[in-house]
Amino acid sequence: MDISSYMDFFVRLARETGDRKREFLELGRKAGRFPAASTSNGEISIWCSNDCLGMGQHPDVLDAMKRAVDEYGGGSGGSRNTGGTNHFHVALEREPAEPHGKEDAVLFTSGYSANEGSLSVLAGAVDDCQVFSDSANHASIIDGLRHSGARKHVFRHNDGRHLEELLAAADRDKPKFIALESVHSMRGDIAPLAEIAGLAKRYGAVTFLDEVHAVGMYGPGGAGIAARDGVHCEFTVVMGTLAKAFGMTGGYVAGPAVLMDAVRARARSFVFTTALPPAVAAGALAAVRHLRGSDEERRRPAENARLTHGLLRERGIPVLSDRSPIVPVLVGEDRMCKRMSALPLERHGAYVQAIDAPSVPAGEEILRIAPSAVHETEEIHRFVDALDGIWSELGAARRV
Repeated sequence: MDISSYMDFFVRLARETGDRKREFLELGRKAGRFPAASTSNGEISIWCSNDCLGMGQHPDVLDAMKRAVDEYGGGSGGSRNTGGTNHFHVALEREPAEPHGKEDAVLFTSGYSANEGSLSVLAGAVDDCQVFSDSANHASIIDGLRHSGARKHVFRHNDGRHLEELLAAADRDKPKFIALESVHSMRGDIAPLAEIAGLAKRYGAVTFLDEVHAVGMYGPGGAGIAARDGVHCEFTVVMGTLAKAFGMTGGYVAGPAVLMDAVRARARSFVFTTALPPAVAAGALAAVRHLRGSDEERRRPAENARLTHGLLRERGIPVLSDRSPIVPVLVGEDRMCKRMSALPLERHGAYVQAIDAPSVPAGEEILRIAPSAVHETEEIHRFVDALDGIWSELGAARRV
Protein backbone atom coordinates (compact mmCIF):
# COMPACT_ATOMS: atom_id res chain seq x y z
CA MET A 1 0.00 0.00 0.00
CA ASP A 2 1.49 3.36 -1.04
CA ILE A 3 0.88 6.68 0.74
CA SER A 4 -1.99 7.66 -1.56
CA SER A 5 -3.77 4.36 -0.94
CA TYR A 6 -3.18 4.78 2.78
CA MET A 7 -4.87 8.21 2.73
CA ASP A 8 -7.74 6.88 0.61
CA PHE A 9 -8.37 4.20 3.21
CA PHE A 10 -9.19 6.83 5.84
CA VAL A 11 -11.40 8.74 3.42
CA ARG A 12 -13.42 5.56 2.85
CA LEU A 13 -13.41 4.75 6.55
CA ALA A 14 -14.85 8.16 7.42
CA ARG A 15 -17.53 7.79 4.74
CA GLU A 16 -18.52 4.28 5.83
CA THR A 17 -18.62 5.01 9.56
CA GLY A 18 -20.25 8.43 9.26
CA ASP A 19 -17.25 10.20 10.81
CA ARG A 20 -17.35 13.96 10.32
CA LYS A 21 -14.57 16.47 10.61
CA ARG A 22 -14.48 17.85 14.12
CA GLU A 23 -14.86 21.61 14.26
CA PHE A 24 -13.70 23.65 17.24
CA LEU A 25 -14.58 27.18 18.23
CA GLU A 26 -11.41 29.19 18.72
CA LEU A 27 -11.91 31.47 21.69
CA GLY A 28 -10.05 33.32 24.39
CA ARG A 29 -11.55 33.41 27.84
CA LYS A 30 -11.44 36.94 29.26
CA ALA A 31 -9.34 36.95 32.42
CA GLY A 32 -11.44 38.23 35.30
CA ARG A 33 -14.62 38.34 33.18
CA PHE A 34 -15.61 34.69 32.80
CA PRO A 35 -18.00 33.53 31.26
CA ALA A 36 -17.06 36.18 28.67
CA ALA A 37 -14.74 35.11 25.86
CA SER A 38 -13.46 36.65 22.64
CA THR A 39 -13.72 35.11 19.16
CA SER A 40 -12.95 36.33 15.65
CA ASN A 41 -16.60 37.47 15.45
CA GLY A 42 -16.65 39.36 18.71
CA GLU A 43 -17.41 38.66 22.36
CA ILE A 44 -19.51 35.67 23.44
CA SER A 45 -20.73 34.05 26.65
CA ILE A 46 -19.72 30.46 27.42
CA TRP A 47 -22.44 28.04 28.59
CA CYS A 48 -20.57 24.74 28.40
CA SER A 49 -17.31 25.18 30.31
CA ASN A 50 -16.13 22.58 32.81
CA ASP A 51 -14.67 25.45 34.86
CA CYS A 52 -18.02 25.52 36.63
CA LEU A 53 -16.89 27.52 39.66
CA GLY A 54 -14.76 30.02 37.75
CA MET A 55 -11.66 28.96 39.68
CA GLY A 56 -9.53 29.20 36.55
CA GLN A 57 -9.99 32.96 36.88
CA HIS A 58 -9.79 33.23 40.67
CA PRO A 59 -7.27 35.81 41.99
CA ASP A 60 -5.76 33.33 44.49
CA VAL A 61 -5.12 30.86 41.67
CA LEU A 62 -3.64 33.42 39.28
CA ASP A 63 -1.40 34.91 41.99
CA ALA A 64 -0.09 31.45 42.90
CA MET A 65 0.70 30.70 39.26
CA LYS A 66 2.50 34.01 38.72
CA ARG A 67 4.66 33.51 41.81
CA ALA A 68 5.53 29.98 40.71
CA VAL A 69 6.52 31.15 37.21
CA ASP A 70 8.76 33.82 38.71
CA GLU A 71 10.40 31.29 41.03
CA TYR A 72 10.56 28.13 38.89
CA GLY A 73 10.07 29.18 35.28
CA GLY A 74 7.85 27.48 32.73
CA GLY A 75 8.18 23.71 32.43
CA SER A 76 8.84 20.99 34.97
CA GLY A 77 11.99 19.74 33.23
CA GLY A 78 11.05 16.09 32.92
CA SER A 79 8.97 13.21 34.18
CA ARG A 80 8.51 12.77 37.90
CA ASN A 81 11.22 10.10 37.82
CA THR A 82 13.78 12.19 35.93
CA GLY A 83 14.04 15.41 37.86
CA GLY A 84 10.54 16.73 37.20
CA THR A 85 9.18 16.49 40.75
CA ASN A 86 8.57 19.91 42.30
CA HIS A 87 7.38 20.51 45.86
CA PHE A 88 4.04 21.69 44.45
CA HIS A 89 3.52 18.21 43.00
CA VAL A 90 4.17 16.64 46.39
CA ALA A 91 1.88 19.09 48.18
CA LEU A 92 -0.84 18.53 45.58
CA GLU A 93 -0.69 14.77 46.24
CA ARG A 94 -1.01 15.27 49.98
CA GLU A 95 -3.90 17.72 49.75
CA PRO A 96 -6.74 15.47 48.41
CA ALA A 97 -5.79 12.30 50.29
CA GLU A 98 -7.09 13.46 53.68
CA PRO A 99 -10.60 14.67 52.67
CA HIS A 100 -11.10 11.43 50.72
CA GLY A 101 -10.07 9.46 53.83
CA LYS A 102 -7.10 7.88 52.02
CA GLU A 103 -3.48 7.31 52.95
CA ASP A 104 -1.87 8.62 49.78
CA ALA A 105 -2.51 10.03 46.31
CA VAL A 106 -0.74 10.09 42.94
CA LEU A 107 -0.81 13.13 40.65
CA PHE A 108 -1.18 12.72 36.86
CA THR A 109 -1.07 15.23 34.02
CA SER A 110 -4.77 14.72 33.21
CA GLY A 111 -7.86 12.97 34.47
CA TYR A 112 -7.79 10.71 31.43
CA SER A 113 -4.23 9.54 32.15
CA ALA A 114 -5.10 9.08 35.83
CA ASN A 115 -7.91 6.67 35.00
CA GLU A 116 -6.14 4.88 32.15
CA GLY A 117 -2.83 4.50 33.98
CA SER A 118 -4.06 3.56 37.43
CA LEU A 119 -6.76 1.14 36.25
CA SER A 120 -4.36 -0.68 33.94
CA VAL A 121 -2.27 -1.42 37.05
CA LEU A 122 -4.90 -1.90 39.75
CA ALA A 123 -7.10 -4.23 37.68
CA GLY A 124 -4.28 -5.84 35.73
CA ALA A 125 -1.60 -6.72 38.26
CA VAL A 126 -3.71 -9.31 40.12
CA ASP A 127 -4.14 -12.68 38.38
CA ASP A 128 -7.68 -13.64 37.29
CA CYS A 129 -9.19 -10.31 38.38
CA GLN A 130 -12.80 -9.89 37.28
CA VAL A 131 -13.87 -6.31 36.62
CA PHE A 132 -17.44 -5.00 36.89
CA SER A 133 -17.83 -1.78 34.93
CA ASP A 134 -20.81 0.58 34.58
CA SER A 135 -22.08 0.55 30.98
CA ALA A 136 -21.84 4.35 30.74
CA ASN A 137 -18.32 4.68 32.13
CA HIS A 138 -16.01 7.29 30.63
CA ALA A 139 -13.67 6.32 27.78
CA SER A 140 -10.66 6.67 30.09
CA ILE A 141 -12.09 4.01 32.42
CA ILE A 142 -12.91 1.75 29.49
CA ASP A 143 -9.39 2.12 28.08
CA GLY A 144 -7.73 1.54 31.45
CA LEU A 145 -9.70 -1.65 32.00
CA ARG A 146 -9.03 -2.80 28.45
CA HIS A 147 -5.29 -2.27 28.90
CA SER A 148 -5.37 -4.12 32.22
CA GLY A 149 -6.28 -7.35 30.42
CA ALA A 150 -8.75 -8.25 33.17
CA ARG A 151 -11.98 -10.01 32.31
CA LYS A 152 -14.74 -7.41 32.20
CA HIS A 153 -18.44 -7.68 33.08
CA VAL A 154 -20.64 -4.68 32.19
CA PHE A 155 -23.62 -3.77 34.36
CA ARG A 156 -26.44 -1.47 33.32
CA HIS A 157 -25.89 2.20 34.16
CA ASN A 158 -26.37 2.84 37.89
CA ASP A 159 -28.26 -0.47 38.22
CA GLY A 160 -27.32 -2.05 41.53
CA ARG A 161 -29.62 -5.02 40.99
CA HIS A 162 -27.91 -5.94 37.73
CA LEU A 163 -24.50 -5.50 39.33
CA GLU A 164 -25.47 -7.90 42.11
CA GLU A 165 -26.64 -10.47 39.56
CA LEU A 166 -23.23 -10.35 37.87
CA LEU A 167 -21.34 -10.49 41.16
CA ALA A 168 -23.40 -13.46 42.37
CA ALA A 169 -22.78 -15.35 39.13
CA ALA A 170 -19.00 -14.79 39.20
CA ASP A 171 -16.47 -17.22 40.66
CA ARG A 172 -16.48 -16.38 44.36
CA ASP A 173 -12.79 -17.25 44.73
CA LYS A 174 -11.54 -14.84 42.09
CA PRO A 175 -10.69 -11.20 42.92
CA LYS A 176 -13.38 -8.68 42.01
CA PHE A 177 -13.06 -5.02 41.05
CA ILE A 178 -15.94 -2.52 40.58
CA ALA A 179 -15.40 0.71 38.59
CA LEU A 180 -17.95 3.52 38.23
CA GLU A 181 -18.50 7.29 38.17
CA SER A 182 -20.35 9.14 40.92
CA VAL A 183 -21.71 11.99 38.75
CA HIS A 184 -21.98 10.97 35.11
CA SER A 185 -20.07 13.28 32.80
CA MET A 186 -22.84 13.62 30.18
CA ARG A 187 -26.12 12.56 31.79
CA GLY A 188 -25.50 14.42 35.04
CA ASP A 189 -27.16 11.67 37.10
CA ILE A 190 -25.71 10.30 40.35
CA ALA A 191 -24.81 6.70 41.14
CA PRO A 192 -26.37 4.89 44.14
CA LEU A 193 -23.07 4.87 46.03
CA ALA A 194 -24.29 3.46 49.34
CA GLU A 195 -25.93 0.52 47.55
CA ILE A 196 -22.84 -0.23 45.50
CA ALA A 197 -20.55 0.10 48.51
CA GLY A 198 -22.76 -2.44 50.29
CA LEU A 199 -22.54 -4.86 47.36
CA ALA A 200 -18.78 -4.50 47.23
CA LYS A 201 -18.53 -5.36 50.92
CA ARG A 202 -20.87 -8.33 50.57
CA TYR A 203 -18.94 -9.83 47.65
CA GLY A 204 -15.45 -8.79 48.74
CA ALA A 205 -14.80 -6.46 45.80
CA VAL A 206 -12.26 -3.67 45.48
CA THR A 207 -13.91 -0.41 44.38
CA PHE A 208 -12.70 2.41 42.11
CA LEU A 209 -14.83 5.57 42.17
CA ASP A 210 -14.41 8.30 39.55
CA GLU A 211 -15.45 11.60 41.21
CA VAL A 212 -14.34 13.86 38.34
CA HIS A 213 -17.59 15.84 38.24
CA ALA A 214 -18.02 15.81 42.01
CA VAL A 215 -14.71 16.90 43.58
CA GLY A 216 -14.78 20.58 44.45
CA MET A 217 -18.57 20.60 44.02
CA TYR A 218 -19.99 18.35 46.73
CA GLY A 219 -19.25 17.17 50.24
CA PRO A 220 -17.23 18.68 53.07
CA GLY A 221 -14.35 20.67 51.60
CA GLY A 222 -15.41 19.64 48.11
CA ALA A 223 -14.41 16.00 48.69
CA GLY A 224 -17.17 14.62 46.44
CA ILE A 225 -20.45 12.71 46.48
CA ALA A 226 -19.11 9.78 48.49
CA ALA A 227 -17.93 12.16 51.22
CA ARG A 228 -21.25 14.03 51.08
CA ASP A 229 -23.08 10.73 51.63
CA GLY A 230 -20.66 9.56 54.33
CA VAL A 231 -19.46 6.51 52.38
CA HIS A 232 -16.07 7.74 51.11
CA CYS A 233 -14.19 5.33 53.35
CA GLU A 234 -16.14 2.43 51.80
CA PHE A 235 -14.47 2.98 48.39
CA THR A 236 -10.97 1.61 48.01
CA VAL A 237 -9.69 4.12 45.45
CA VAL A 238 -11.12 7.52 44.55
CA MET A 239 -10.15 9.36 41.38
CA GLY A 240 -10.52 13.11 40.87
CA THR A 241 -9.57 15.83 38.46
CA LEU A 242 -8.16 19.33 38.76
CA ALA A 243 -9.70 20.38 35.44
CA LYS A 244 -13.36 20.80 36.33
CA ALA A 245 -14.38 22.54 39.57
CA PHE A 246 -10.77 23.43 40.38
CA GLY A 247 -10.40 25.18 37.03
CA MET A 248 -6.93 23.93 36.11
CA THR A 249 -5.65 20.68 34.61
CA GLY A 250 -4.38 17.36 35.94
CA GLY A 251 -5.86 14.36 37.71
CA TYR A 252 -5.18 12.16 40.70
CA VAL A 253 -6.03 8.88 42.35
CA ALA A 254 -6.17 8.46 46.13
CA GLY A 255 -6.16 5.23 48.11
CA PRO A 256 -4.16 2.86 50.30
CA ALA A 257 -0.43 3.62 50.25
CA VAL A 258 0.48 0.17 48.94
CA LEU A 259 -1.78 0.63 45.91
CA MET A 260 -0.52 4.15 45.25
CA ASP A 261 3.08 2.87 45.39
CA ALA A 262 2.18 0.30 42.74
CA VAL A 263 0.63 2.99 40.54
CA ARG A 264 3.74 5.19 40.83
CA ALA A 265 5.96 2.29 39.91
CA ARG A 266 3.92 0.72 37.10
CA ALA A 267 1.44 3.17 35.52
CA ARG A 268 2.88 3.97 32.11
CA SER A 269 0.96 7.25 31.79
CA PHE A 270 2.68 8.37 35.00
CA VAL A 271 6.17 6.99 34.52
CA PHE A 272 6.66 8.08 30.91
CA THR A 273 5.00 11.53 30.98
CA THR A 274 6.54 14.94 31.66
CA ALA A 275 5.22 16.31 34.95
CA LEU A 276 2.79 19.21 35.19
CA PRO A 277 4.54 22.61 35.03
CA PRO A 278 5.10 23.89 38.60
CA ALA A 279 2.94 26.95 37.94
CA VAL A 280 -0.01 24.74 36.93
CA ALA A 281 0.43 22.61 40.05
CA ALA A 282 0.69 25.75 42.19
CA GLY A 283 -2.54 27.12 40.72
CA ALA A 284 -4.33 23.82 41.24
CA LEU A 285 -3.10 23.63 44.83
CA ALA A 286 -4.40 27.15 45.49
CA ALA A 287 -7.80 26.20 44.02
CA VAL A 288 -8.07 23.00 46.08
CA ARG A 289 -7.14 24.81 49.29
CA HIS A 290 -9.54 27.67 48.61
CA LEU A 291 -12.50 25.35 47.99
CA ARG A 292 -11.72 23.31 51.10
CA GLY A 293 -12.53 26.44 53.10
CA SER A 294 -15.23 28.15 51.02
CA ASP A 295 -18.79 27.03 50.24
CA GLU A 296 -19.89 30.15 48.36
CA GLU A 297 -18.60 28.99 44.97
CA ARG A 298 -20.44 25.66 45.32
CA ARG A 299 -23.74 27.29 46.27
CA ARG A 300 -24.07 29.41 43.13
CA PRO A 301 -23.90 26.73 40.40
CA ALA A 302 -26.38 24.57 42.31
CA GLU A 303 -28.82 27.49 42.41
CA ASN A 304 -28.22 28.34 38.76
CA ALA A 305 -28.70 24.72 37.71
CA ARG A 306 -32.01 24.50 39.59
CA LEU A 307 -33.20 27.66 37.88
CA THR A 308 -32.11 26.36 34.46
CA HIS A 309 -33.75 22.97 35.00
CA GLY A 310 -36.98 24.62 36.11
CA LEU A 311 -37.17 27.03 33.17
CA LEU A 312 -36.49 24.23 30.69
CA ARG A 313 -39.18 22.02 32.28
CA GLU A 314 -41.71 24.85 32.03
CA ARG A 315 -41.10 24.95 28.29
CA GLY A 316 -41.18 21.18 27.80
CA ILE A 317 -37.54 21.03 26.70
CA PRO A 318 -36.32 17.53 27.67
CA VAL A 319 -33.51 17.24 30.23
CA LEU A 320 -31.98 13.84 30.99
CA SER A 321 -31.31 14.50 34.68
CA ASP A 322 -31.75 17.34 37.15
CA ARG A 323 -29.57 15.90 39.91
CA SER A 324 -26.39 17.90 39.27
CA PRO A 325 -25.20 21.22 37.80
CA ILE A 326 -24.71 19.44 34.47
CA VAL A 327 -27.83 20.21 32.39
CA PRO A 328 -28.02 17.65 29.54
CA VAL A 329 -30.69 18.72 27.05
CA LEU A 330 -31.72 15.79 24.86
CA VAL A 331 -31.93 16.58 21.13
CA GLY A 332 -31.42 13.05 19.80
CA GLU A 333 -30.42 13.83 16.22
CA ASP A 334 -26.95 14.81 15.09
CA ARG A 335 -27.67 17.48 12.48
CA MET A 336 -30.38 19.15 14.54
CA CYS A 337 -28.12 19.14 17.60
CA LYS A 338 -25.40 20.94 15.64
CA ARG A 339 -27.93 23.55 14.46
CA MET A 340 -29.20 23.88 18.03
CA SER A 341 -25.63 24.73 19.02
CA ALA A 342 -24.87 27.03 16.08
CA LEU A 343 -27.93 29.29 16.20
CA PRO A 344 -27.60 30.58 19.80
CA LEU A 345 -24.00 31.46 19.00
CA GLU A 346 -24.82 33.21 15.74
CA ARG A 347 -27.81 35.15 17.06
CA HIS A 348 -27.19 35.65 20.74
CA GLY A 349 -23.46 35.15 21.30
CA ALA A 350 -24.24 32.16 23.57
CA TYR A 351 -21.89 29.21 23.14
CA VAL A 352 -23.14 25.75 24.11
CA GLN A 353 -21.51 22.76 22.46
CA ALA A 354 -23.37 19.93 20.73
CA ILE A 355 -22.27 16.54 22.10
CA ASP A 356 -22.38 13.63 19.66
CA ALA A 357 -20.82 10.20 19.17
CA PRO A 358 -18.53 8.87 20.51
CA SER A 359 -19.05 11.05 23.61
CA VAL A 360 -22.69 9.86 23.68
CA PRO A 361 -24.32 7.02 21.71
CA ALA A 362 -25.61 7.92 18.24
CA GLY A 363 -29.25 8.97 18.56
CA GLU A 364 -28.69 10.41 22.06
CA GLU A 365 -27.07 13.69 21.04
CA ILE A 366 -27.32 16.44 23.65
CA LEU A 367 -26.60 20.06 24.37
CA ARG A 368 -24.48 19.89 27.50
CA ILE A 369 -25.32 23.11 29.32
CA ALA A 370 -23.25 24.07 32.34
CA PRO A 371 -24.52 27.22 34.08
CA SER A 372 -21.59 28.26 36.23
CA ALA A 373 -21.11 30.10 39.49
CA VAL A 374 -20.56 33.35 37.59
CA HIS A 375 -23.69 33.34 35.39
CA GLU A 376 -26.31 35.86 36.54
CA THR A 377 -30.01 35.06 36.94
CA GLU A 378 -31.00 37.43 34.14
CA GLU A 379 -28.51 35.78 31.79
CA ILE A 380 -30.05 32.37 32.47
CA HIS A 381 -33.55 33.63 31.67
CA ARG A 382 -32.32 35.18 28.41
CA PHE A 383 -30.42 32.03 27.45
CA VAL A 384 -33.43 29.73 28.03
CA ASP A 385 -35.72 32.14 26.15
CA ALA A 386 -33.33 32.08 23.19
CA LEU A 387 -33.07 28.28 23.26
CA ASP A 388 -36.86 27.97 23.52
CA GLY A 389 -37.34 30.05 20.37
CA ILE A 390 -34.78 28.05 18.43
CA TRP A 391 -36.33 24.80 19.70
CA SER A 392 -39.66 25.85 18.17
CA GLU A 393 -38.07 27.08 14.96
CA LEU A 394 -36.32 23.75 14.36
CA GLY A 395 -39.38 21.71 15.35
CA ALA A 396 -37.62 19.76 18.07
CA ALA A 397 -39.72 17.44 20.24
CA ARG A 398 -41.01 18.67 23.58
CA ARG A 399 -42.15 16.83 26.65
CA VAL A 400 -45.82 17.26 27.53
